[in-house]
Amino acid sequence: MDLSGDLNYHHLRYFWAVAHEGNLTRAAERLHVTASAVSVQIRKLEDSVGHALFARRGRALELTEAGRITLRYADEIFAAGDELVGVLREPAGTRRRELRVGALATLSRNFQIGFVAPLLARDDVEVVIRSGALASMLAELEAHRLDVVLANVSPPRTARSPWVPHAIAEQPVSLVGQPGAEADVPLEALLEREPLVMPTKDSSIRTGFDALVARLGVRPRIVAEVDDMAMLRLVARAHQGLAVVPPIVVKDELDGGRLIEVVRLPGLTETFFAITMARGFPNPLLEPLIGADDEPRGAG
Repeated sequence: MDLSGDLNYHHLRYFWAVAHEGNLTRAAERLHVTASAVSVQIRKLEDSVGHALFARRGRALELTEAGRITLRYADEIFAAGDELVGVLREPAGTRRRELRVGALATLSRNFQIGFVAPLLARDDVEVVIRSGALASMLAELEAHRLDVVLANVSPPRTARSPWVPHAIAEQPVSLVGQPGAEADVPLEALLEREPLVMPTKDSSIRTGFDALVARLGVRPRIVAEVDDMAMLRLVARAHQGLAVVPPIVVKDELDGGRLIEVVRLPGLTETFFAITMARGFPNPLLEPLIGADDEPRGAG
């Protein structure tokens, strides 16, 4: 068998270090070798793949297009290697299991808590939750620094997309307001008469709401738009009009009587997703949380 075209992972490791450091000298210090040795190894890798991977811009090294592609694969290769070592070195039952959860920063806190609730009472499990923008959370997922990302949008996918979105819950969207808000008024009248607070135009809820009012032929009185569900919850509590919100977001207020559900908006729902990677060693804590099928269930 001819192995002459096989990738040399030693060369790739040197390239990976330089690409992340952006500097040959710093990478050499990190690798505990000389800068000339690093340079030689990178030239050998470039000869092997048939493309220049770096271009010099003054004293700095910049990745070429081929270099950026190589770095993407190198990140996956070495992250998978670290994961493999961690999984195979860990004797069964010798330490607490960890579930690393990323969540869209604007996602309902009640939904996040509900998702991890089955694990919170377990002494053998530690749950780590981080929040941020969807792009940064997906990057952390791809780098194997997260096990799952929670979102209320499904990320765009192509044939090469590495992630898998699971639709795990679906919630209705309602008009909620202070106790005493009229509940026996036709929906069209409520929408035109009551001042409304609601999610911003880039949310799936707002897209559905705009389609609904277009079908009804009404012009709603929108007085505030909020892109964060935690803030929308606070505004709904203080607002004298109505809020367009999934009941799960204001569950505590509804249970305690501080807010009431005036009417559910017909045909309008919010879908929650658990986004994972197709991994050879998936975290076993995830399966009971996501479920064997992808049929959305109530978010509770």
